[in-house]
Amino acid sequence: MSRIRTERLVNLVICLLSTRRFLTAAQIAATVPGYEHDPDDPKDHEAFQRKFERDKAELRELGVPLETGTASVFDSEPGYRIAHREYALPDIPLKPDEAAAVGIAARLWQHAGLAAAASSGLAKLRAAGVDVDPSATLGVEPVVTVDPAFAPLTAAARERRAVTFQYRTPEGDEPVARHLEPWGVVCWQGRWYVVGHDRDRGATRCFRLSRMVGAVKATGRPGAFTPPEQVDLISHVAHYSGPVPTVGRATVVVAPGRAAGLRRWATETLPGPDGDRLVLPYGDVERLAGTLVGYGADVTALDPPELRDAVIQALKEVVARYDTRADTPAEVAS
Repeated sequence: MSRIRTERLVNLVICLLSTRRFLTAAQIAATVPGYEHDPDDPKDHEAFQRKFERDKAELRELGVPLETGTASVFDSEPGYRIAHREYALPDIPLKPDEAAAVGIAARLWQHAGLAAAASSGLAKLRAAGVDVDPSATLGVEPVVTVDPAFAPLTAAARERRAVTFQYRTPEGDEPVARHLEPWGVVCWQGRWYVVGHDRDRGATRCFRLSRMVGAVKATGRPGAFTPPEQVDLISHVAHYSGPVPTVGRATVVVAPGRAAGLRRWATETLPGPDGDRLVLPYGDVERLAGTLVGYGADVTALDPPELRDAVIQALKEVVARYDTRADTPAEVAS
């Protein structure tokens, strides 16, 4: 199933779960991204109907309880909705690390473009006078931060539009303009990368999002290129990045009973009055700093000094995004 169709199906499910009344095909077409068409154009409308029929069949094959009916006896056109009781999952017991992984995935999903489309669709339903149940779908507040280039790159990959951006390599002081046909964005060893066809080099390349300077700009029309079939983006990034050598040892203090992941990672653990002191092997100070920041106030970086500086800088970036006091990061890290 293509990425575009997957996103359309997800937004269709969100739309139908967010109201208890039946929605007609016309209301769905005006609400769900991916169904836009001209209803007065016979060919365009027929194409929508074929697409909608395929999607309904797909949902039913996936076990989604899609119901057909009318909101009242006066309605002549049938509508659609999802039966909440049949669709709801039973309680699923998760281990702490499994629950954390699910939570991070849900929060990250909010950044990937699907949440924006879903929110837009629900706003359209409200504008059309359809009651929307805010508790019908999971609402997650974005906590996990991603690089600013994440959203424009995933959008460009979805629309198959080329992009241009300024990129700084570790060997160079000044960023250089690059032109890329993005195939997708993936996470590898705690870093986000985009993989695609580099028009400047005429070859497959991957770029780390944190090294992009300024805004990513889409160029040209949608559908300008076709990614290769069954491409393994992770393999490209892994081959490009290579193994990360362990070159340093960091010392951090963690609150009692917290940061289980760091405790498993540690080579030494020494109990203390304010928490446990852990010794962590690491290869990339920025990557380690990003990991520590994810634990919030439960972890304090002690050594080496460059790690503390990297943690403070990462916290400053988080604070800047949320428009809070600029001196908060230094206070948190101290």
